[in-house]
Amino acid sequence: MEGILSLGVIALLATFCVRWVAVKIRVPMPTRVAVITVFLLSVGAWYGHDMGG
Repeated sequence: MEGILSLGVIALLATFCVRWVAVKIRVPMPTRVAVITVFLLSVGAWYGHDMGG
């Protein structure tokens, strides 16, 4: 349970960081949902890769 909560907190932190950097380098800012989705899919794929090997 706490693993899922920590993953959610890290996803929100990653969202903040990606959006902040996008503003600083003046590129179009991605939506919050898009960043969270990509982050969770990446972590899920990485976890699945570790489980298989």
